[in-house]
Amino acid sequence: MSSADHLSALWRDAGLPEETLGHLVLPGTEPVLPSSFKVGTAAQVSLAAAALAAAQAGSKRTGRIARVTVPMREAALESCGWFSLNGTTPQAWDPIAGLYPCANGGWVRLHTNFAHHRDGVLRLLELPQGPDTRREQVAQALLGWDAVAFEEAASQAGLVVAALRSFAQWDAHPQGQALAGMPPVLIERIGDAPPIALSPANAGTACLAGERVIEFTRILAGPVAGRTLAAYGADVMLLNAPHLPNIAAIADTSRGKLSAQIDLRTNDGVQKLHALLREARIFMQGYRPGGLEALGFGPQEVARLAPGIVYVSLSAYGHTGPWSQRRGFDSLVQTATGFNLAEAQAAGSAQPQALPMQILDYASGYLMAFGALAARWRQSHEGGSWLVRVSLAATGRWLRGLGRVEQGFEPRRPDLSMLAVPYASGFGALRALPHPVRFDDAPATWARPSMPPGSHAPAWPAVTQSDRA
Repeated sequence: MSSADHLSALWRDAGLPEETLGHLVLPGTEPVLPSSFKVGTAAQVSLAAAALAAAQAGSKRTGRIARVTVPMREAALESCGWFSLNGTTPQAWDPIAGLYPCANGGWVRLHTNFAHHRDGVLRLLELPQGPDTRREQVAQALLGWDAVAFEEAASQAGLVVAALRSFAQWDAHPQGQALAGMPPVLIERIGDAPPIALSPANAGTACLAGERVIEFTRILAGPVAGRTLAAYGADVMLLNAPHLPNIAAIADTSRGKLSAQIDLRTNDGVQKLHALLREARIFMQGYRPGGLEALGFGPQEVARLAPGIVYVSLSAYGHTGPWSQRRGFDSLVQTATGFNLAEAQAAGSAQPQALPMQILDYASGYLMAFGALAARWRQSHEGGSWLVRVSLAATGRWLRGLGRVEQGFEPRRPDLSMLAVPYASGFGALRALPHPVRFDDAPATWARPSMPPGSHAPAWPAVTQSDRA
């Protein structure tokens, strides 16, 4: 199947008008990065679905659907997430993060980019907590653990660890079985509300001008979704909790957004979010399972507060099954669900091998944006409040379904620093890859600079990005 075939399947499953597919151009062929998996196809198709849905939304105001072009190579390279600040490329991983051999021939992957996750793992291994513990100490300690036993002990402690599995082992796992047959984007109606028109005629020229999006997400997949919607003209407000840490990539993923802080543990924070919801059309969240529900902002609660809302929820392993409450990140899901072993076998490597980028994160982010716009389109025609579900594990299953690439390791990874361009930023001198989507002859871009959390008030501005478009 071609990229167009895979996109058509996503489009039809979302219940969108088939005639819109004729406005899409998808140049490029695999392989574009060294992998036995169709990572280029996954990036291109998921991103193109979001861009085409944005063009369709814009047609309600302009009377025409823009022609959308998404080259495979450029989509894949943007999904590598390269950026620099003040001439320095931040380290992607904590020194002890990564894959380790365990007893009985097993392997585990640790994710320790946050200090509390690192210290939790060290505590479980009975090693000194803090940044001074060496990788060699961790490796020695893990040789005394069975991989699955350590994965389970870490999960019980609220940590993020994954044992290495094959595809066959994952498919036989209860969580793998819970995901069997699940599409990468689930869209369901969860409440009644009258239709709300898309983008008023005087909002601006960008596809999503006039659409307001609340983004409660962290790390990569969710922030990529918000950044994508911002590139197409939506007013995206990223909301951070002031007591939670962030990673360096926030400088890259905040392009185009308002960036505010809000504390939902306080009555003031709750009231401010209630006010934001009154004007929002899309609400995206990527916190740990149950986190926002416990604070009164689960899907049903938000639909009651803002009838007609599109609520987009991201999880690691899906919303159903024994691991539905388990935390996770792209690298861990790759390990747990079979990709690291399959990639190693294809490369002839004796050690597990990661995919060439965090494609589960990026494809999931693009699919979140697509699902949000698909549900928004349906709301504008059918009414109702809507829930969109995306998970890293379901995206991984979709990636598997795209097929494998013969001679996939032949391409060389390019020097991404040579392809980066400067962007306005409150974090410092930011260089990053441009967005690869073109509408007719105009490239998508961001009207707002990337700004640190708390740079904006948690209130919609009187003059929006859309007004300036």
